[in-house]
Amino acid sequence: MSKKHETYRQVVEAMVTAVVVLDTELCVEYLNPAAEALIQTSDDGATGHPLADIMLLKDDILTSLADALITGQSFTAREVTIRLPDNITHTVDFTVNVLDDGFSNVGLLLELQHLNRLHRINQDEASVARQETARRLIRGLAHEVKNPLGGIRGAAQLLEHELQDLSDLDLKEYTGVIISEADRLSELVDRMLGPRRQLDFKPTSILKVLEHVVQLTEAERPGFVTWRRDYDPSLPDLELDEGQIIQALMNVIRNAFEALRDTEDPRIVLRSRGIRQFTIGHTRHRLVMALEIVDNGAGIPPDLQERIFFPMISGRAEGTGLGLAITQNIINQHHGSIQVHSRPGNTTFTIYLPFTQELDDLEDLI
Repeated sequence: MSKKHETYRQVVEAMVTAVVVLDTELCVEYLNPAAEALIQTSDDGATGHPLADIMLLKDDILTSLADALITGQSFTAREVTIRLPDNITHTVDFTVNVLDDGFSNVGLLLELQHLNRLHRINQDEASVARQETARRLIRGLAHEVKNPLGGIRGAAQLLEHELQDLSDLDLKEYTGVIISEADRLSELVDRMLGPRRQLDFKPTSILKVLEHVVQLTEAERPGFVTWRRDYDPSLPDLELDEGQIIQALMNVIRNAFEALRDTEDPRIVLRSRGIRQFTIGHTRHRLVMALEIVDNGAGIPPDLQERIFFPMISGRAEGTGLGLAITQNIINQHHGSIQVHSRPGNTTFTIYLPFTQELDDLEDLI
């Protein structure tokens, strides 16, 4: 392979758009890494197989592909649904260009733009913007609340000191209540602000962290939930602040646990996968981990799903509404992303985390 052709190949393999090359029999000749991730099969495993065996397409798309080879006319199809053999579906924009050698058509080049991915990126951007707005409001609120709290606590301490020589224990109990409640409110404000120290990133086994969180959660009500693990044991360690990630996962898993209290046959599925050439925000990473936490509870109401990561928003009457807001803050500090999709019987929180905290040089232009 010439140096120029090698450069072209590197460019194609760096693309976030899925690229598939077909021969004149509509058999796969090449998948770039983005296509491997989308179709969930390797280039070597797909090469030589008919496209229809790799992904299920509507007959009109297959007919259009065959016609393109005959006519030499490129075409674009919008919002095409592709179904993979394991019943996973994706919605893509489908662009087809004809490859020729100057004399005849020799194959097709397919570009598949994952619309779900674009939607997720937009969600990430909106989520970050909302969180930054909420954080500014909370900081302003914290300043306005903590200053009076400090004054109240100080006055209560002075009053308690003045009452030391009195025999009326009831008055001392009142000052004790004032001081403890002022401390509780101050701690609540600190929790709303989230972790304020510098994170300590170290190589960490996410599976070890998950099992630790499961053990802590299971201790609250042993045997109540059926846990199902679907881990990829080949994934390397991630650079994480272990204590903060434990807190983040605990908030999500405990929420799932609580959502199952009135569910028959309650189940929680924990699934880990590696995804290549994945974009978080505006940064493209060569490899990230996708961690799914799935429960079969009643689901999250649609009007709540857009606001569930806001502070003080909770779907439970007894909830503080801080857990998921803190989780999102922790995940963002790890340069990751968290998304939720919910319907009755299936609520999935998906956490995307880069394996290293060194951001890749390649930027996503979308």
